[in-house]
Amino acid sequence: MTVMIALAVSLLIIAGAYVLGSIPFAVVVSRLMGLQDPRTFGSKNPGATNVLRTGNKKAALLTLVGDALKGWAAVWLAKMLVSGFALDTWVVAAAAVAVFLGHLYPVFLGFKGGKGVATALGVLLGLQPLLALATVATWLIVAYASKYSSLAAIMAAIFAPLYYLFGGNIAWRLEPGIAFAIVVISVMLCFRHSANISRLMKGTEPRIGASKQKNKT
Repeated sequence: MTVMIALAVSLLIIAGAYVLGSIPFAVVVSRLMGLQDPRTFGSKNPGATNVLRTGNKKAALLTLVGDALKGWAAVWLAKMLVSGFALDTWVVAAAAVAVFLGHLYPVFLGFKGGKGVATALGVLLGLQPLLALATVATWLIVAYASKYSSLAAIMAAIFAPLYYLFGGNIAWRLEPGIAFAIVVISVMLCFRHSANISRLMKGTEPRIGASKQKNKT
């Protein structure tokens, strides 16, 4: 295969990953189920957490699964195509970042998307299932201990690249391109939670289940 063909296929894989990441499952699910557009209430974030504010747990779950699935699918397809066309593994890394950026800055929503937690999880699942499991465990532990969903997401994002590096060539094969992709996703995810970080520092960030407790009192 010539260099030009390899470049063209690589760019198509990356562009396809971005378009796949741009599918706004929060909006799609809400419209199909006759719910209010998640961009018009709550945090106005097109993600599963905001969809849950409608009280429809099924819609929130479908959004969560959809956002995670597109992250996994983009990486899985990139791996298959990279293997089939004998391309460099950096293409998989680029596709992983592209699908994540597609969720954060979706072309279908005027480049105003969600925070990317579920999509990042899907990406990790596609890259390395054990890494995804360790990251989910971190989220659960921090969420249980602190009762802050945002803090759990931030800590999971910070630890994900550390897990990958320390587990490299022990639990999985360490690849520079994949490590770089995970670091980029981690940094971007933390950046998207900058408002949450500010509220956490001020002590005004709502805890998990806080709204339910208020409704009971």
